[in-house]
Amino acid sequence: MIYEHPLAYLLGVEGAALMRAFTGQFDREFTEARIAEIRRLLDDEALANAGVNVAQVDPPEGYRIWSQTYDGPNSLFDIDEVILGEILDELPVGVALDAACGTGRISALLADRGHQVRGVDSSPDMLERARIRVPQGEFQLGELQALPVPDEAVDLVACSLALTHTSALQPAIAEFARVLRPGGHLVISDMHPEGVARGFVPNVRRADGRPGRIASYRHPIGSYLRAALSAGLELRRCEEPRFPPSENQPPQEIPSTATAIDVWDVWPWRLTALIPEAAEAAHGDVPTMVIWQFQLPPTNA
Repeated sequence: MIYEHPLAYLLGVEGAALMRAFTGQFDREFTEARIAEIRRLLDDEALANAGVNVAQVDPPEGYRIWSQTYDGPNSLFDIDEVILGEILDELPVGVALDAACGTGRISALLADRGHQVRGVDSSPDMLERARIRVPQGEFQLGELQALPVPDEAVDLVACSLALTHTSALQPAIAEFARVLRPGGHLVISDMHPEGVARGFVPNVRRADGRPGRIASYRHPIGSYLRAALSAGLELRRCEEPRFPPSENQPPQEIPSTATAIDVWDVWPWRLTALIPEAAEAAHGDVPTMVIWQFQLPPTNA
């Protein structure tokens, strides 16, 4: 069970901002404003007893619940689809595997580019929606660590926003390499480990209404690289995109504390609105996602 307290989160963000000030990124005025803000937060009675017990939900259950709304607006999709599109446009058309295909978002990108699409996912509910979205694709139930795909069967493996929900990267990435033909490519997009560390973890409501977070793991950047290299893959590209700069966003009104903590489903996004300057200092230049392109060397390499 996870215990989420909004005051703990807010103080954590303030602490991250103050550490940046301590290393010279911000001035005395900023530091003193943060300290005063912390005192105000500690004195805010609305925050005093606002903690919530949150269940850690395993990915199959979490995605069964999330499948109902997964295709709704998601700013991460806007970020990764641009870069994924650039990568895919440079690759030859062939047989493509969408690993952890979900509702078929990436499968549709692959099909639009002429690939023969195969999809694997551990959620029957997600697969049902993928089959509707990409009727020409072939979709199977399966796990990333044991793909129901023969050796050297595909020219491309794509995996989006899934590896952060696996406790270890190496077994899944080794499977990706196994099913790739020589010269084939692996394209991964995932939550950046810094985002996971800052609490940007998918939330769901269980059948009884209790809050839950889908189990997520912080894999350091080097762990992806080590897993890929050990599987015989070679690095071709790595991107760490961020959300658009805050100066490009319309200004938002700071909510009251009671309003910000009222609905758990919008934590931590609503919480950061209480302390916008600290949140911008702590999170503003932190990458949102990590996107990788690897290649299995051709046999004549």
